[in-house]
Amino acid sequence: MVDRTGGQLAVQHYPSVPELVFSARQLAAHRPDLVSLREVGSSRAGRPLHLLSVGHRTRAVLVVAGAHANEPTGGSTLLHLAEWTLRDQRLRRDASWHFLLCADPDGASLHRTPCPRTLLDYHRSFFRPAGPEQPEWSPSILPPDRLPPETRALTAVIDELRPYLQVSLHGTDLGGSWVQLTKDIPGLAEPFAKSAAELHIPVETGASDAAGWPVSGPGVHVLPSPGTEAAYPSLPEDARLTTWHHAHRYGGRTAIVEVPMWASDLVDDPQTHPAPARAMRALARRLRRDARLVEEILGEALPRLPDSEGPLLRAARWALGLVPGLADDWRRLPPAGTSVAYIGSVDAFGRRLPLRAAAMLLRVLEETGDRAAPRLDLLVTQWSEAFAERFRARWVPLENQVEHQSRTTVAAAWHARVQADGDRAGD
Repeated sequence: MVDRTGGQLAVQHYPSVPELVFSARQLAAHRPDLVSLREVGSSRAGRPLHLLSVGHRTRAVLVVAGAHANEPTGGSTLLHLAEWTLRDQRLRRDASWHFLLCADPDGASLHRTPCPRTLLDYHRSFFRPAGPEQPEWSPSILPPDRLPPETRALTAVIDELRPYLQVSLHGTDLGGSWVQLTKDIPGLAEPFAKSAAELHIPVETGASDAAGWPVSGPGVHVLPSPGTEAAYPSLPEDARLTTWHHAHRYGGRTAIVEVPMWASDLVDDPQTHPAPARAMRALARRLRRDARLVEEILGEALPRLPDSEGPLLRAARWALGLVPGLADDWRRLPPAGTSVAYIGSVDAFGRRLPLRAAAMLLRVLEETGDRAAPRLDLLVTQWSEAFAERFRARWVPLENQVEHQSRTTVAAAWHARVQADGDRAGD
């Protein structure tokens, strides 16, 4: 929850969706003249999707939290931003602010890490849905008539508000902070870097999520245009086909703001790696080896499991299914980046995929008391600890995570408005 004490931001834990809704209702009850809360759709399981709105201007900023269930910082950031916009009328002078409390409440109900102390704690209750079930990513995988209701609700909100800026609040378990933009926002890189430095959060200069993208500034990446070859062709998701681009039809743009739970000072080294291609091949071999270990346990246990189609197993299989093609991409293609930071980011990515699959499978095996659970538990423990040790993980205080994401969002709104006004004046 987020509270305000003496003007200082205090974050006690990552709030659940019911806690987010409760806090939003309190804000709406406190200032009904400026704040409203309404349902804008429901999930596949029937959970409501809530939109909190502050201000009445036609020009709008839309902030989305909870698009990925395993990235919990966004909910706290969203509440902080709502309080900030309510308190500071300068933010409401030219725009209303709208906050989608959680884009995937079903996923959030399965990822249970309110106060993780270690990476192992984080992974013991881990959940991240399969790609087709992720609200923002599903349009890049599924045909329009099969999109989940969460995706349809989000695009309907965009159609209604026509935001000049959409901000999607994301996060990483371990690494640094970076920003992805669907269109450049000139001027954003400086306040983003300043905030990260003040809060002791490294800037991830070679994020594998943005491999090969144009750079607007350190850690600020702009999506390449349609038709550009992807850095990892095997991956079914394509960032250029997500809901992030839906705001473009109204002249808007989207900023995706990533912040780490645990920081690593190894992700911001811009120096050239001495042997990037060889390093990528080694990471591909490790990725295949680790995935095989999980697949062997899954294959052994699967005939004993009463439900082979639950969300945890679907997600684990999805993650494992990405491995063969991704390993081939890493082994056969020239590296999309050659910096030490980029190779480090790929190293982290290669650790995450099998670890996440193992963590979700472990939850299934433990729930059923399967005899393979202890063996898988050992893998999850060893991999979590090795991940933290390799990257010298240090916890980023929750208030710093929230403050940095909030500052970057406000800076993006300001500079995007200046850019939009300039574009309009030039028409």
